[in-house]
Amino acid sequence: MKRSFYQFVLSYRGGAKEDSFAVFAEYMFNDLSFPKDETSFDTLSRYIEDKADSNMPSVVFDELYQLYEERFN
Repeated sequence: MKRSFYQFVLSYRGGAKEDSFAVFAEYMFNDLSFPKDETSFDTLSRYIEDKADSNMPSVVFDELYQLYEERFN
């Protein structure tokens, strides 16, 4: 079974404050409405652009999603 994007990004939690992936992961974890079971780029991207905290920038999302795709596709 493919891990969700949320599960993948959680592996970056606890990193340095200067690590953009760690910051993104922490804010994503604290966002109770984040689509936790989603794997689709389009759905996740739309959420990031429309509803996510400003500490979850789309450029970081794009980098993380690329790593997610490389690992799980």
